[in-house]
Amino acid sequence: MELAPSLRTVQELHYRIESPALGHFPGHHRSSRGDSGFEFRGHAALLDAPDPRRLDLHASLRDPFGNWIVRVYSQRKAIPVVMVADLSASMGFDGTRRKLDVLADFVDSLAWSAWRTGDSFGFVGCDSVVREDVLLPSTRVRGMGRELAQSLRSLHLQGRSAHGLLAAHRYLGRQRSLVFLVSDFHLPLPEVEATLATMAHHDLVPVVLWDPLEFGLSARRGLVQVTDPESGVTRLLWWRPALREKWLMAHQQRRDALLRIFQVNRVKPLFIEGRFDADAVTRHFHS
Repeated sequence: MELAPSLRTVQELHYRIESPALGHFPGHHRSSRGDSGFEFRGHAALLDAPDPRRLDLHASLRDPFGNWIVRVYSQRKAIPVVMVADLSASMGFDGTRRKLDVLADFVDSLAWSAWRTGDSFGFVGCDSVVREDVLLPSTRVRGMGRELAQSLRSLHLQGRSAHGLLAAHRYLGRQRSLVFLVSDFHLPLPEVEATLATMAHHDLVPVVLWDPLEFGLSARRGLVQVTDPESGVTRLLWWRPALREKWLMAHQQRRDALLRIFQVNRVKPLFIEGRFDADAVTRHFHS
């Protein structure tokens, strides 16, 4: 028996950014700013960093110009963590597990992990527009992720497009953030490229949310009813081995096309196929 969302233990994940953090609040991430930290950054002349308490006599004696040299340290900083999520109708697909529930699990885990790390967390959900009913500005309040995840589980998805993703960058703020772009990426490829371009300023992680049953109607043969989750159009198909192979080939071609786009934009995608696994997200950042 599956536990109610409020009784589940939140899975914690661990993320990191490659470039130095540029935030103003103390936190977990390496930075090139601040003078009162404990992480050694290098040396500087006393006139450039006037703090005689950090005088390095050995470095001063080695300086060919006879300058007094001090050690320079950095503070660790906090960063904004934001999830931008596709909430179009296709994200309501119910296969191995409903995609919307997987998204809610991810939100719950990411918000909790950001709070534990000392970072802020925000959420921007989009279908044809940015949905104000689930918009969460960046916050450090504990427990907001759990409330948001519960709201997502009961959300009714009816948007027939994800055009709102193109406007999501307006809600991210000017500070460089770690952004998780979560979608099944069934939108047109030019729209995928345009969405990635709008978020190029940030540390972006595209998260491809797929379900194994999405692309395989098993080995069934005969007449089957299929529904386009975006448009709601239902069709009857005569499911035969040749059509099954064509379907699987289309799946592989879509994956390859997405990988090419991600590579061109220099972002590393994370594929979640089935249930949410926090350890898989952690491995993505440490592999």
